[in-house]
Amino acid sequence: MRILYFHQHFTTPTGSGGTRSYELARALLARGHSVTMVCGSPGVAKLDLPLDPKRGWRRGMVDGIDVIALPLEYSNRDGLAKRAMTFTRFGLRSLSVVMREKCDLVFATSTPLTAGVPGIVMKCLGRRTPFVFEVRDLWPELPKALGLRNPILLGAMSFLEWASYRACDAAIGLSPGIVEGIRRRAPKGLPIAMVPNGCDLDLFHPRERAPLALPGVNPGDFVAGFTGAHGPANGLDAVLDAAVVLKKRGRADVRLVLIGDGKEKDRLVARARAEGLDNCVFLPPVPKRDIARVTASFDCGLMILKNVPAFYYGTSPNKFFDYISSGIPVVNNYPGWLADLIGANRCGIAVPPDSPEAFADALSRLADTPAAERAAMGARGRTLAESEFSRERLANAFCEALERAGNVSNAAQ
Repeated sequence: MRILYFHQHFTTPTGSGGTRSYELARALLARGHSVTMVCGSPGVAKLDLPLDPKRGWRRGMVDGIDVIALPLEYSNRDGLAKRAMTFTRFGLRSLSVVMREKCDLVFATSTPLTAGVPGIVMKCLGRRTPFVFEVRDLWPELPKALGLRNPILLGAMSFLEWASYRACDAAIGLSPGIVEGIRRRAPKGLPIAMVPNGCDLDLFHPRERAPLALPGVNPGDFVAGFTGAHGPANGLDAVLDAAVVLKKRGRADVRLVLIGDGKEKDRLVARARAEGLDNCVFLPPVPKRDIARVTASFDCGLMILKNVPAFYYGTSPNKFFDYISSGIPVVNNYPGWLADLIGANRCGIAVPPDSPEAFADALSRLADTPAAERAAMGARGRTLAESEFSRERLANAFCEALERAGNVSNAAQ
C-alpha cells in the first residue's frame, strides 16, 4: 500500500523527541509498503531536507521514508494561542497534500487533533480511501482536566474528535483508557486496536549501564532520573517537593536529574535555585540515539505526571518503556495501568500521588537497597519489556491494523 502518514511532531533518532512514528513507518517499509510522512517542525526534528520553492515545504527521503515537512515551527514553550494556531495551520496545510498525493490509505496520529482534518475532509468529499486515526491522548478530556476553560477551543476539540471517529475506518489507542474512551464516543462496531508505545530493546539495554560524569552528580550518588517534557501535564513540582523532604532529612546522596525541556522548565529551575535544592540537577534534551547510555546510568527512572484521573489509564509515556528496557527500577507517582504493571511485575515502586513524604521514602528505600536487589528489580522490568512491549511485536500489531483497514475498505469498493 501507499500510505500517507500525518504526524505533526514526527522526529527521528537524531532529534530529542519520541520516535514512535519513525519506528512504525520503518516497520511498514519492511513489510513492502511505501510511506509518505507529513509533519511540521523540521528544525525540531533535525530534518535537513531540500526546499521545494513551488510548494513552500521541504521534502526528501529519510531512511526510506518520503518526508514532507511543512514550514510550521513549534515549541513546547509556545503559549496556548500560538500552539492552537500552529495546530490549525497544520491541519489546513495538510489538505493540499491529501488532495495531491496518490495513496491507498491515510493514517493520522494525534496530538494534535487537527492531524485528522485531512481524513475528515477526504471522507466528506466522497473519497473512499481508507482512513485510520490514532489517539495518543483523549481530547478534550485531558486539556479540560489540566485547566483549559476556553469554550471555543474545547468546542473545537469536541467537534474534531467526533468528526474523526466518524470519518475513520479504524482507530488505534495507546492505552486501555484511550481505547475505552474511543469506544464510548465512536460509532458502534468501529474496529479499535490497542498499540501502546513500545520498547526499543536494542537501543535501550542493560548492557549500556555504566557510570557517567553528569554535571552536579558526585561519584557514589544515587541517581533518580527523569527524561521528557517539562510541561504542565508532567507535574514536575512533585519531584522538587520530594527534593525538599530529602534535603531536610540530610539525604544529600540522592540526586534528582531532570533531562528535557518545556514550558515549565525555567520556572522549575528558578524554584530549585530559590529553595536551595542543589539535589536537583536540570540538563538539556539529549538526542534519542544518545539518551540510552544516560538512561541506563540512572539508578532508577522517574515516571511522573500531574495527579489527574484522566491520566491513570489514558496515557502511554515513552519514558516508562525506556526505563524498563534499560533494566532500571521505576518510581511512579500516580495510580493506573502503569502502576499496576509495576506492582504486578515487582519492577519498581508506585507511590500515592501528592505525597512528597511517600515519594522521598521510596527514593531513600531504593538508595538503601543493595545493588544486587535493585538489579533484580530492573531485570524483572526488562523481562516485562521483552515479553509484552517489544517494538517488533507492537509494530507488527500496528501494521496488521492498517492492513486490515486497507483490505476491508478495498474489498468494499
